[in-house]
Amino acid sequence: MTRYASWRSRAACRQVDPELFFPIGTTGPSIDQVGRAKGICQACPVREACLGWALRNQIAFGIWGGTTEEDRQLLRRAIAQRVSHEG
Repeated sequence: MTRYASWRSRAACRQVDPELFFPIGTTGPSIDQVGRAKGICQACPVREACLGWALRNQIAFGIWGGTTEEDRQLLRRAIAQRVSHEG
């Protein structure tokens, strides 16, 4: 079993319709959908592994590790800034 498969098998989202984690749009009903997906992620035992995987693989769509695409863009920028200031 790969590292990806091992954390993924313990993910809270495995019991939920995957479409919940891929909202269409950022307004209206999508706001509630994002909130529900993030709520599932908050209680997930592998949230950090999921988020790390999404960041390392530059996943652009969906809710991963309790973050939206926009959240991950901000995280990547913050990480890049921190690295540039350290180096």
